[in-house]
Amino acid sequence: MVPAVTAPHLQEPVISELYSPSRVFSWNELQGMAFDGILLPLYGKSYASPGMAITHRLRARAAALTVPERIRTKVVAGRLTAAWIYGCAKPPEHLSLLVDAKHRISSLRGTTPCSLHEVRLGQMDVVSLGGMLVSSPLRTAADIALHVETNRALPALRRLLAREELGIKLRLLVLAVEAAPRVPHKRRALATLAQLVSSEL
Repeated sequence: MVPAVTAPHLQEPVISELYSPSRVFSWNELQGMAFDGILLPLYGKSYASPGMAITHRLRARAAALTVPERIRTKVVAGRLTAAWIYGCAKPPEHLSLLVDAKHRISSLRGTTPCSLHEVRLGQMDVVSLGGMLVSSPLRTAADIALHVETNRALPALRRLLAREELGIKLRLLVLAVEAAPRVPHKRRALATLAQLVSSEL
C-alpha cells in the first residue's frame, strides 16, 4: 500500500515575470495593459510580458493564483491541467485538481471553478512548482491515458513523451498504466498507448 502523500511546505514565490492583481496593479489596469499589448494574458487574472519565456513554474504560479489559498496545499493540479503546466496542452477552461483520499472533497467544493477528482497519491506522484502542487510528469501521462478520452489524450501524450526534460519513456508509461488498480477505462487506456507504440514503429 502506497502511503498517502503529504503536501510539502509550499512557499508563495514572488515571480517578477508574472503580473496579477495586487497593490501595484488592479485587474482593470492589467486588462488595460493587455489591451494595449503591453502584457499578454497567461491564465485567469495573470499576465506575462511579451517575449518572456513561459516556463512550467510561471504557468503553475498562474494556476495557483486561481485556487483559494486555504485549499492550495490540499489539491494537486493534474491531468490536462498538469499537461498545460508542462507546456503540452492547451490552457484548461477549468482546473483539473486531484485531491488525495485523506482529504474530504466535500469540504473543497464550490471554492473555485474546477473539476475535483479523489485519488490516491504516492510520494513520487507530486512535485511543487511555483507555489502549486502538480502531478509528476509520469503520473500526469498515466492519468491522461486512464481518464481522458482518446482523441484529447493522444496529442497531450505525444507532447509529454516528446519533451525529453520530462523524462517520460513510453515503456515506463505502459507499465504504470498496467500497474494501476482496477479502473473503468484501463482497457481503453492501454489501447490508446498501443496507438503511440505503433506510431513509433
